[in-house]
Amino acid sequence: MMSASGERRIALAAIAGAHGVKGEVRLKLFSDSIESLARHERLYVGGAERRLLAARASGKAAVARFEGIGDRSAAEALRGTLVEVDRSALPPLEDGEYYHADLIGLPAVDRGGTPIGSVAAVENFGAGDLLEIELTDGRTSLIPFKDGIADLEGGRVVVDREFLA
Repeated sequence: MMSASGERRIALAAIAGAHGVKGEVRLKLFSDSIESLARHERLYVGGAERRLLAARASGKAAVARFEGIGDRSAAEALRGTLVEVDRSALPPLEDGEYYHADLIGLPAVDRGGTPIGSVAAVENFGAGDLLEIELTDGRTSLIPFKDGIADLEGGRVVVDREFLA
């Protein structure tokens, strides 16, 4: 998603539904903690800029309250919408760190530099990040994003062909 200024937005959570009767929403977080969401005062909810009034952990999920959402029906109407932030609002990264969103769309090449496709998605089922590579022939392949298998080099992902299914 892009902002009005053409900047890419990053989804931090999705609204799972209403929580209570005062306009709070349940969130499915895409990060590891509520703090990564709570540090932003202004977020985009369903594409509309809104101020975050409160956010707290609630079991495995999170609960938040946004400016302008005052009752259960308004909160329920947001079910399924994304909570996003401009890419520039995210904290800077250390060497070797990356945001999943920055990998999506990168070209994928083999060790010889031959194009093999592009990164379509990044998944993590608990054992480390997996890159979903959309191959030039239309197939897709999931490969571990690990040194020697898939390396981030110069704005592209260099892949060992042995790991392509």
